[in-house]
Amino acid sequence: MAEQTVRVRFAPSPTGYFHVGGARTALYNWLFARHHGGRFILRIEDTDRTRYQPDALPDLLEGLRWLGLCWDEGPEIGGEYGPYYQSDRVEIYRQYAEQLVREGKAYRCYCSPERLARLREEQRAKGIPPGYDRHCRYLTREQIAEYEAQGIVPVIRLAVPLEGTTEFDDLLRGHISVENRLLDDLVLLKSDGFPTYHLANVIDDHLMGITHILRGEEWLSSVPKHVLLYRAFGWEMPIQVHLPTILDPSGKGKLSKRKKKLPGGQEMLTFVREFREAGYLPEALVNFLALLGWSYDGQTEFFTRDELIRYFDLQKVSKSPSSFSYDKLEHMNATYIRNLGTNDLAGRLMGVYRRAGIEADIGTVLQLVPLIRERIKTLNDALALTDFVFQEEISYPAEELIQKKMDRTSTLAALRAAEARLQGLEAFDEETLERELRALGEELGLKPRQFFGCLRVACTGKRVSPPLFGTLAILGRERVLRRLRQAVEALVEI
Repeated sequence: MAEQTVRVRFAPSPTGYFHVGGARTALYNWLFARHHGGRFILRIEDTDRTRYQPDALPDLLEGLRWLGLCWDEGPEIGGEYGPYYQSDRVEIYRQYAEQLVREGKAYRCYCSPERLARLREEQRAKGIPPGYDRHCRYLTREQIAEYEAQGIVPVIRLAVPLEGTTEFDDLLRGHISVENRLLDDLVLLKSDGFPTYHLANVIDDHLMGITHILRGEEWLSSVPKHVLLYRAFGWEMPIQVHLPTILDPSGKGKLSKRKKKLPGGQEMLTFVREFREAGYLPEALVNFLALLGWSYDGQTEFFTRDELIRYFDLQKVSKSPSSFSYDKLEHMNATYIRNLGTNDLAGRLMGVYRRAGIEADIGTVLQLVPLIRERIKTLNDALALTDFVFQEEISYPAEELIQKKMDRTSTLAALRAAEARLQGLEAFDEETLERELRALGEELGLKPRQFFGCLRVACTGKRVSPPLFGTLAILGRERVLRRLRQAVEALVEI
């Protein structure tokens, strides 16, 4: 197998939005394939029709593309091993299940859901682990004919060996052995003709030439069943790699799809679309997810995509779970933002303004970028910091104009003096504004924090804004003077 071209797959079920846990699994598969010059296959396991959500698939495809995890074979691309939707492969699974029945490795089970429910209740009452009692495994031909005459549509179950052990090796977790008596005769084909996860998964991985299976640790308990299926078919099983669990920030529970609150009361983000909507960069999220279970040297935190591909090694994937730190992701995202080129960051911010319904122009956004680059941790932070630039009218409590150790009279005097000084300036650039306003503040006997704080509220409507002088230059003389006059009027009316 070492000489084969590496072929890995990400095989999600479209039963909900794309979760970051699934994104980490997809990323590791993608990195492993790229590192070895192999193929990354996307397969949609959509045979669970009761939980299928139509909007989950577009969300998944969009999320993968946003993260840059483009697949080599799969939906919308095709490939020689298709179809890549399991719902289009049902006849394949039926044929292989029937083959196992003919060979005596599987059997038809006619037990009703009611009988199985009673069986589980009886087993629980006796303290016996719930499981199928193999009632139909040894039916006579006459009994089978009787069930068939009643029109009962059976399921197909695997005839699990009753003795011995099932063993396999996991690249991270070593040799694992399970006693066969502890395994259930699992259902392979349901009465509606659709396969269970186990049958479809094994058949597809074999037919699609998958060489390595990288998936979450929660699937480890399913591997003995898959080993038995591979043996029943006479196929070689792909190399198994079960990735560590991602824990929530507390480190006490799995990062689930259910919404929880962070210590500050903020709701945890768990779906890829939520991180995108919250203003995180895809390259920052990819970098962060790569480190949730893998480390290059225990120290380096920032990697380009090419570096991740070059350095990714399964031997450096941990068996231990990792906690999802929103603080670390935010720090990482802020660093990525600071390192973006001005044009690149402006372009991304244009999308943020557009989604927020703000009519921003690229020229103004390009001017804003140097002022806010160091001040934002997510792209969305720019909205609250700069929305006043794109508004004709701003509003705020007039009392906020009055700074510490100032009163209404001194504030009015400062605003009027600023209006007069700015009106007479020949140039209205950042350097000129800083020189003239600092000098004016000294003339008025005001500390910079007092004078500039007053001007900031008057011109932006905020106590916190991008650097004042650059902000005033972007607003322009006309708007600044108008807002200063409006601030004076607001104070006069108090």
